[in-house]
Amino acid sequence: MTDSVTILGSTGSIGTQTLEVSAAHSIPVRALAAGRRVDLLARQARQFRPRRVAIGDPALYGELKIALADTDIEVSAGADAVEALAAAPDAGTVVNAVVGIAGLRSTLACVRAGNALALANKESLVAGGDLVKKALADAKSPLLPVDSEHSAIFQCLNGERRDRIKKILLTASGGPFFGRSRAELASVTLGDALRHPNWSMGRKITIDSATMMNKGLEVIEAMHLFDVPPEQIEVVVHRQSIVHSAVEFADGAVIAQLGAPDMRLPIQYALTYPDRLPCPGKALSLFEIGTLTFARPDGETFSCFSAALRAAKRGGLAPCTVNGANEEAVALFLAGKIRFLEIGELVCGALEEYSDRQTAALSDVLEADAAAREFVRVHAK
Repeated sequence: MTDSVTILGSTGSIGTQTLEVSAAHSIPVRALAAGRRVDLLARQARQFRPRRVAIGDPALYGELKIALADTDIEVSAGADAVEALAAAPDAGTVVNAVVGIAGLRSTLACVRAGNALALANKESLVAGGDLVKKALADAKSPLLPVDSEHSAIFQCLNGERRDRIKKILLTASGGPFFGRSRAELASVTLGDALRHPNWSMGRKITIDSATMMNKGLEVIEAMHLFDVPPEQIEVVVHRQSIVHSAVEFADGAVIAQLGAPDMRLPIQYALTYPDRLPCPGKALSLFEIGTLTFARPDGETFSCFSAALRAAKRGGLAPCTVNGANEEAVALFLAGKIRFLEIGELVCGALEEYSDRQTAALSDVLEADAAAREFVRVHAK
């Protein structure tokens, strides 16, 4: 069990639930970082008394400094300040819950410093998986997945030989629109897309669930986490979100991890591994659930999902390209500037423009990300 935590993205859904878990098990909080939500970050700092806090937007430094002026908490601002928290010698386990590719730098800083990483920022592995894996090998830092699906796979593999994996069964809720045709999706609104049937999450990841891009990104993440090719990962739509994922082994046995759709359990497991402690989340009752269903994903309707799978097979910087295009397109959709189906059209267009390249350095990743975003801005209607 970790002796302390640093939480990057503390004001988001994963960050606030990590603080709940920390409070439930009296895990000291060493540092907190957030992007722009000064008021909530200041309240968290007063409650949990970390040594340091950082705000990602440098323009908000003065506001945060004033809000905490009567405390001895060290205040800093900017991307470099967030990375410094991740690399601090006393950081404890670093929970990276930053949204988007912005979390990659902090992931690399954490790993290169030899700190334990509880990873909720899937884009770190999607966009920069090769860089992160090399850094992990060089520093021998522990990495524990926080995503519910990857935590489930990690738990299913406990005590098992990795070379006996036949197939990873990655479950997906299907989001609010599973079963609809493209014609039916043409008129959906932002409000419709933000109504996830099972999970309460941030706006960006909720839209990713609605397009099923989230599941495509998770396939790429699983490839890096568990060293399997995309052909060994099968996505299964499971509307109840009770089976969080499963692994099929060489002998035909399938081991699954079940639980209520509550992120506090995978967060806690990452912080207390290999121990298991009472969790503040809701306990699972199979009698209340009654029925579990499974279906194949519709890659034709959900083009973001199929684009991510194509990028996974191409490798190199293709996953970074679809991720960057998706982040930019989702931001435009959230701002009301494009329609729902245009997200997938723009992501597919960016992938078609991409010329195969390998990841040699962080600059390559950032360049590919910038090019994908520029493509979306230019081609958005």
